[in-house]
Amino acid sequence: MNILIVNQSTVDLCASFFTLMIALVEVDGTHMSRDSLYDQFVCRIWLTRIPLWALLGTSTYGIVIIALERYIAAIYPLWHNVRTNVHHFLLARHTLRGCVRSWQ
Repeated sequence: MNILIVNQSTVDLCASFFTLMIALVEVDGTHMSRDSLYDQFVCRIWLTRIPLWALLGTSTYGIVIIALERYIAAIYPLWHNVRTNVHHFLLARHTLRGCVRSWQ
């Protein structure tokens, strides 16, 4: 299941990048206008830190899916080798995320 590890590493790399950018870039929100597309982006996306929180949530769900995959591989090794597909675990991650979002 190397694709799960690569996926997790990519998400963590992007989350680290956004954390670094948020720490380095300070935006003064006092001189914003409604007409500027840049100001709309800064107000709606950057200041709310949506990309960072989305990546951190995705990272958490990815770790859960990797742990479940390793658990299944340890408990049911023969079944795991025959029936497991990477797409099943990626689908499980998206399903888990959807269930948690609908619960909130």
